[in-house]
Amino acid sequence: MTERFEKALVHAARLHRHQKRKGHGVPYISHLLAVCALTVEHGGDEDEAIGALLHDAIEDQGGAVARAAILEEFGPRVTEIVEGCTDAEGAPKPPWRARKEEHMQHLMHASRSVHLVVACDKLHNARTLVLDYRMMGEDLWPRFRGGREGTLWYYRAMADLLLAAERSPLTEELQRTVAELEQLASH
Repeated sequence: MTERFEKALVHAARLHRHQKRKGHGVPYISHLLAVCALTVEHGGDEDEAIGALLHDAIEDQGGAVARAAILEEFGPRVTEIVEGCTDAEGAPKPPWRARKEEHMQHLMHASRSVHLVVACDKLHNARTLVLDYRMMGEDLWPRFRGGREGTLWYYRAMADLLLAAERSPLTEELQRTVAELEQLASH
C-alpha cells in the first residue's frame, strides 16, 4: 500500500468521525476497516482497498461533494467502485425496498471490483447480524428499515446475486453466513 491508501484511511476516518454502527454505538470506522481488511484478504488491490474504506462516503457523507473529492484525490477507478457500492445519495432517500431492488439491478452489470467490495461489505454486515441475533434475538429487527422480512430477503438476494456473479471463497462464505442468519431467525 502506498501513501494513497494512508490518505484514504485518514479521509474515511474524517468523513465518518461522528457516525456510529446501527444499534451499537461502535464507531463506524470499525466497519470500514473490516470491509477493507476483507477486501485485501480476498485479493483486492490498492484501489479496491481504498474503495472499501470509502464505500459509504457518497451514500452517507455528502453525495456529489463526496464523489468529487474522491475523484480528485483517488481517481476514476476508486470513484467507480464507491459509486457501485452506493444505493442512494442525498436526502430523503427513496423507499427502502425500491432502492435495494434498483441497486441490485445495477450490481448485475457491475465490475468485478465493485462485486468484491460489495461482497466484503455484505459479509461483514451479515456476520454482525448473526452475532447480534445471538445476543438480541428478534429484538434485532426494529433497527432496520426493512424489518425482519425485508432484511432477510435483502441479504439472501445479495448473497445469491454475488454468488451468481462469481463463485469464490468470499461469495461462498457470504452464502454460509446468510444461511446461518436465516437458520437462527427461523427458530
